[in-house]
Amino acid sequence: MMASHGLSRRQEFDGSATGRTRWRVFTLVLVVGVFGVGLMLTGMSQGAIAASFAVSGTRYKASADDLRAKGVVQYGSVDRSSSEKAHPVLVNGFRDARLSNFCQSIVVPGVPGVGDMTIRISAPGGMRAENLVIGVEKVTGDLTLNNVEIGRDAATFGKGPEGLQGKPGTFGIQADSAHIANLRQVAWSTTASTLRLSDVRITAEAGRHECF
Repeated sequence: MMASHGLSRRQEFDGSATGRTRWRVFTLVLVVGVFGVGLMLTGMSQGAIAASFAVSGTRYKASADDLRAKGVVQYGSVDRSSSEKAHPVLVNGFRDARLSNFCQSIVVPGVPGVGDMTIRISAPGGMRAENLVIGVEKVTGDLTLNNVEIGRDAATFGKGPEGLQGKPGTFGIQADSAHIANLRQVAWSTTASTLRLSDVRITAEAGRHECF
């Protein structure tokens, strides 16, 4: 999907993705991995979802006008990069999440012949995710939690994605549901059993063109 002379101009994929992540989307993201990015979105077919695993060593940004989720858990953990550097993260788990006007971007610095390059996934029609788990470094927005438990042992969680729990004694939060308006987050990893993106567009463009 690259032009023969490299990524000196904008490359796009337009369409919609329903059900599990479409192969054309997966292929584009895998090609980006040649530059050391790794998978930005990883669909997992079933079972428990890994909450801490080796990451590419590159952070990314994501935003949404609105996030509404059911089955919410949060606790501290660590992701590790390929260089074995530890990244402290807040594991945010959602059994079912819906995000409006979704955007995700990652900057790949120093690409030969291009300089900085931005890979950006936009879904103006929104995104729905099942068993969504995010390793978050920073998140901002207006948060509302319903039927919340703060200070619960993360090893006893039962409301979030199936099998998603922290180590015994880890401070945690869980809630029946959550609403975040004006979501802005910096994260290291994302997994989900299913992702559905409406009106998705994926671009690779020289320079920095992040979601926020």
